[in-house]
Amino acid sequence: MNGLEIAKEYYEQYGKPMLEAEFSDILPLLAVGFVGSGSERFGFDDEISRDHDFEPGFCIFLPDEQYIDSKTEFKLERAYSRLPKEFKGLKRQGVSPVGGNRNGIIRTADFYRNAIGCPDGNLTLPQWLELPDYALAEAVNGEVFYDGFGEFTDIRNKLIHMPEDIRLKRLAGNLLIMAQAGQYNYQRCLDHNEPEAAQFACNEFVDAAMKTVFLLHNRYQPYYKWSFRALRQIEGRELLAERLSFILLGDHSDKAIAEEKFYMIEDVASEIIAELHKQEITDAICGDLEKHAYSVNDRIKDGDIRNLHILTAIQ
Repeated sequence: MNGLEIAKEYYEQYGKPMLEAEFSDILPLLAVGFVGSGSERFGFDDEISRDHDFEPGFCIFLPDEQYIDSKTEFKLERAYSRLPKEFKGLKRQGVSPVGGNRNGIIRTADFYRNAIGCPDGNLTLPQWLELPDYALAEAVNGEVFYDGFGEFTDIRNKLIHMPEDIRLKRLAGNLLIMAQAGQYNYQRCLDHNEPEAAQFACNEFVDAAMKTVFLLHNRYQPYYKWSFRALRQIEGRELLAERLSFILLGDHSDKAIAEEKFYMIEDVASEIIAELHKQEITDAICGDLEKHAYSVNDRIKDGDIRNLHILTAIQ
């Protein structure tokens, strides 16, 4: 079982009966789930993940004190702390006296404030521009097991997809980086006999390409160490993931491999251009990603966002 499955079963066996028996009066005001930071919230955990910050547990989300006061919050904390200390061979961690726990009793506003800097999910366009994808991914990952009040889910739904103009701005910037790093600079660096610079070009191309693919699928790219795993889970992009892996890891000191990398960069570019046309967000008819970058930017409806530097939204 992965961490998400463990959390859900732990809630069903112990958390849900506790809430129904001891807090039936406020249960309609609560939300319960397993979301936030950590590989287990994405379903990416394994045996290695269990060496730190891993425990059977779940989150109980509370509205503000207008609905549930601090005294009741304390009672909930006490009740949660009394749940079994071991489950499926895993031990629960002690509650930190200074906060920072990822499970247990959490105010909904505090969760979203910590995740994205906004307690209610009503982000402005400038805020959307600045927020990194991994933060947004952690705000909407995992699973909500129960939401009687609806507040937690309502905020979550506001964040599931970024505004279209922000998506286009980020796409435009990443397409431009792909063009510069992969289609232009990689081969030039090799021609200049600068293999280190060529490797940097590969890194930049792969990073921008991955961000582009997630944006094209309206998904948030998680923290870098889970990005390839998440990419391989996108249906139809398995081969692209392998191509990007080769571009990133292949030894370009071998001329044959360097040439194969160059052609693979063009293959990746072609696949992405095809998707841009499929989504009807580019008017350019060519293999030059730079032209597509500016064409995508021209599709932005908000004039202020469209006229910002094309790399404004790049993280």
